[in-house]
Amino acid sequence: MDADAFRRTALEMPDATESAHGRHPDFRVRNKVFATLGYPDAAWGMVKLTPEQQEVVVGAHPEVFRPSTGAWGRGGSTLVRLEALDPATAVSVLRMAWENVTATRRAARPASSARPRTGRP
Repeated sequence: MDADAFRRTALEMPDATESAHGRHPDFRVRNKVFATLGYPDAAWGMVKLTPEQQEVVVGAHPEVFRPSTGAWGRGGSTLVRLEALDPATAVSVLRMAWENVTATRRAARPASSARPRTGRP
């Protein structure tokens, strides 16, 4: 897979948009990053997985995935070697990353926020 194919696959996720930070293209949903391109160099991308998901994909495909360094990596940030990534695996990990970001946003919203406030207890 090349960077353009990774980009197209990321942008196929519902409501995904392309932006940039740190001079690297990133892919967001509701302004939260779920994937990037070009870090640490043009041969790599990144997907925002959970630490458990990261352990599974790195274990299954060590030639494709590796944890990012430092705290980001311990938190699930996972580097993807683009040339070794096949299309089906790309869809799978980008979907996981997209779901992680959208699930976090849904979980952060309190249940009571769906009801209008009246100003009374």
